[in-house]
Amino acid sequence: MDMIKPPAEMLFEAELRALREEDTGKRPPEWLLSPAYVRDFIIGRDQPAILDGKEVVITRKFYGNDVLIERAVVTLAGNRGLMLVGDPGTAKTMLSELLSAAISGTSLNTIQGTAGTTEDMIKYSWNYAMLLDKGPSEAALVPAPLYNGMKQGIMTRFEEITRCPAEAQDSLISILSDKVMNIPELDGGVLFAKPGFNVIATANIRDKGVNEMSGALKRRFNFETIKPVSSMKMEAKIIENGARSLLMHSGVDAEIDLFVVELLATTFMELRSGITREGYKIDIPAASMSTAEAVSVYVQSAMTSYYYENKSISLDRLVQNMLGTIAKENEKDLSILKTYFSKVVKERSKEDVIWKDYYEERKWIG
Repeated sequence: MDMIKPPAEMLFEAELRALREEDTGKRPPEWLLSPAYVRDFIIGRDQPAILDGKEVVITRKFYGNDVLIERAVVTLAGNRGLMLVGDPGTAKTMLSELLSAAISGTSLNTIQGTAGTTEDMIKYSWNYAMLLDKGPSEAALVPAPLYNGMKQGIMTRFEEITRCPAEAQDSLISILSDKVMNIPELDGGVLFAKPGFNVIATANIRDKGVNEMSGALKRRFNFETIKPVSSMKMEAKIIENGARSLLMHSGVDAEIDLFVVELLATTFMELRSGITREGYKIDIPAASMSTAEAVSVYVQSAMTSYYYENKSISLDRLVQNMLGTIAKENEKDLSILKTYFSKVVKERSKEDVIWKDYYEERKWIG
């Protein structure tokens, strides 16, 4: 594909087509897949689907609470807005993209929330040349994602909703309640949402620069909290799959080193949770030690080794790229990483060769 990051509906086109052909289950109006098949698309299944006479493996794309996925799908089937909340890097955006792709066939109808997001960026604006020439008309109206979602009967994704000012957030209240958008500039200007329309919003719960949602808006959503991965094995699998995909799309032909993946997964999980696998308590850095950050560290390290040293990945590059993540919020947090190496990594280096090599790269921490 001639693009850096294909949307989910393109990346998993074969899986979606195969599931649609096979799916005979009950589905909400205008949904492309039944709720059971939406779930299968996201969490994967053992049995392959058949497309054009060939088997298509239905892969797991979201690693976490499978029951949460079922609840999220049922929420959308019940025409209630879905709010995905959690720490940064817990795959909220990816989940909203997968849900939209499976249900509506597109994940591109998206509002990206920022401090500068205004109501017209969410609902609609005007072509002012046409407005001045002929006055308010449907031809002069410039639709925004919420308008498109209601008009076409598709999912509207609202990323980082709590970064928007309160007045922009609250423009959703009446639409989520009544599924109607008033357009007072037009005579009889009322847009009724077609079946299939709904809103999937995401919000970080510990990020800086967020605005509290009003109680009225919160009541229009069902909230699902996506928690960080709690299994080291699962964390390693996510890092492996994420790194492989990103390196492939970057044109980097490098094998994934599973020993380094396990090392990275262990480090990030222990620094995130504040407890080692031996049961010792350690300090937690202010930075987000998310699985997404771990994937980024691996990819950056692998690309550095690939371009400068013509090899897959090296531990010195891993430690070097880890420093930027740890010091992202507070440079003093480097002392936490230094302590982690001087105590935890040092102890393990006595019995494990890769931890010994890892410990030798502590010189980069300073």
